Amino acid sequence: MQWQTSEGIELKEVSEHKWMIPKSGKMKVPAVVFASKKLLGQIRKDRTLAQLRNMTELPGIYKHAICLPDGHQGYGFPIGGVAALDFHNGGISPGGIGYDINCGVRMFRTNLRKEDVVPRINELINIIYNNVPSGVGVGGKLGRIPVNELNKVLDYGAKWALDKGYAWKEDLMCTEDNGSLEGDHNLVSRRAIERGRPQLGSLGAGNHFLEIQVIDKIYNPEVARAFGIESEGQVTGMIHCGSRGLGHQVCSDYLRMMERAQPEIVKSLPDRELIYAPAGSKMAGDYFKAMNAAANYAWTNRQLILHWVRESFESVFKKKAEDLGMHQIYDVCHNICKVEEHEVDGRKIKAFVHRKGATRAMPKGHPLVPKVYEGVGQPVLIPGTMGTASYLLVGGEESLKETFGSTAHGAGRIMSRHAAAKKYWGENIKKELMSKGIIVKARSMRGVSEESPGAYKDIDEVVRVSDALGIGRLVARVVPVGVIKG
Repeated sequence: MQWQTSEGIELKEVSEHKWMIPKSGKMKVPAVVFASKKLLGQIRKDRTLAQLRNMTELPGIYKHAICLPDGHQGYGFPIGGVAALDFHNGGISPGGIGYDINCGVRMFRTNLRKEDVVPRINELINIIYNNVPSGVGVGGKLGRIPVNELNKVLDYGAKWALDKGYAWKEDLMCTEDNGSLEGDHNLVSRRAIERGRPQLGSLGAGNHFLEIQVIDKIYNPEVARAFGIESEGQVTGMIHCGSRGLGHQVCSDYLRMMERAQPEIVKSLPDRELIYAPAGSKMAGDYFKAMNAAANYAWTNRQLILHWVRESFESVFKKKAEDLGMHQIYDVCHNICKVEEHEVDGRKIKAFVHRKGATRAMPKGHPLVPKVYEGVGQPVLIPGTMGTASYLLVGGEESLKETFGSTAHGAGRIMSRHAAAKKYWGENIKKELMSKGIIVKARSMRGVSEESPGAYKDIDEVVRVSDALGIGRLVARVVPVGVIKG
């Protein structure tokens, strides 16, 4: 089967769920879309495929540019975009990472059952809502933390939270990169610092959420048990947020610096949003460490939120979090660039692997899988939207070959926030979800409108494709009983 978009992009079917834009013109490599026909029909409606093709002109790009099943139009890269650029002859592009650096998902489990929690869900959600600040511009519970303390957060990440008593040691062991990358606060602007000081420990707004969930279906009991999931009806939770205003400012700062310092690169690109810092340059090194610092902020942010969620459960159920079995399953980031080694055409390569709206999904046996999960593979967290399922997967055996160890990060939008707000009425969405037994608490009804399930792709289809491709294998499905939105 062969399709052509309105922009003249030729798309060929390679196999079920795999489509290719063949290499032509200035393209250095082909581009690949991993999607079902249903999802591809939605992906084709915006500029996703044009952005995907543009990615192929970046220097040192290996093998192919990738769009995952939840792909949609973004800044520079499409969201759901993955590219590996050579560590020595490539570069690092903020547009391939995103503004919300290390926006990610953290999942925890409990030993509580649905019947324990549902009768008290209103009380629990209200207490969590009061303990975890949320909303546009809302500050964190810690207030404006001293600059010297924020500097430690940027340099050390979740280790800072552990030292301050906001984390269990096992939390860091079940966090991507142990919740800490080599950051340098000196490379983060004063403006970014000032934006980040009051917001540490807050959920934010947009598509960020905190959900109390119930295991609805287990697909792989053996792997589920390795992740602490014992049976259907078990209560779990997810926290989805990122680096708040600090990460946004870091991205903005370095985009402008790169554009001003490298006008010749801007002119050479098919889209100025793909501006990059060449590998080995001071700009590349500075941005990489500043990005890592923002990632450290995001991990600390989610760690603080988990701490206050644990305290909220303790308040409602009158037991210690340890006795409630409130262990972290995993924390993944999905707006990040990592230096990784991969095999391409039979040889080992070292690359800047950009994942924008994409989740690392390493199979069992890979050195980047946490030791506690080395026998089964890395947990992969793919959240849905309010009122829909979310999923726990495990890194698949085909991920290294097909996607540089990556899979989808969520449902993926099919409608802009503005369009969703015009089409859906927040109060109606809230009432509809309540009729399904889902409690929603939000600071803004407009936010509920913008995040309506109808504004997103079918999460069930996204994870089905991931599983069918072997890049992320299904483990369990969860459904929400309580949702907090900013």
